[in-house]
Amino acid sequence: MQTNQAKDVRAVLVRHARRAAQLDGSSTIEAEHVLLGLAELEGSTTARLLAEAGLSRDEIKAALDREWEQSLAVAGVRIEVGQLPTPSPDPARRPRIGESAMRSLKRAMDNASALGGGRIGAAHMLLGVLDAKLGRVARALDLAGIDRAALRARVATAAEQGDH
Repeated sequence: MQTNQAKDVRAVLVRHARRAAQLDGSSTIEAEHVLLGLAELEGSTTARLLAEAGLSRDEIKAALDREWEQSLAVAGVRIEVGQLPTPSPDPARRPRIGESAMRSLKRAMDNASALGGGRIGAAHMLLGVLDAKLGRVARALDLAGIDRAALRARVATAAEQGDH
């Protein structure tokens, strides 16, 4: 159990999600980077719940790649992610928080308030990501066959117990 939930938020957004965005070559931290960051919180309940649902970092990345391929196909572009040049990570780049990450953070704050305690922990952040009805993460999880409602219920229980 994490004792400093505020530190969790910083670790996810500033360290892990930013690193995921940098590796992705992205100029913004988006919800998919937050999800990848949550999966990297070693020893956390949140990462364990993701892994139990079939969402390790590699599995999340594969689901995001499938979503990208499908989105391109809808636009008439048939290509596999593996055929694209790999992004050039720039450790000096400081991605800013993007719109989907901001919306996830807002939902995380709402969940923290609704579930008691008020402080935002990693489980609240995962709830904020899972609660998105639209967007890249929602499409990727659906394509991967993830039961978001069941995962959300397990994460909400952990959040209510203060186990992040």
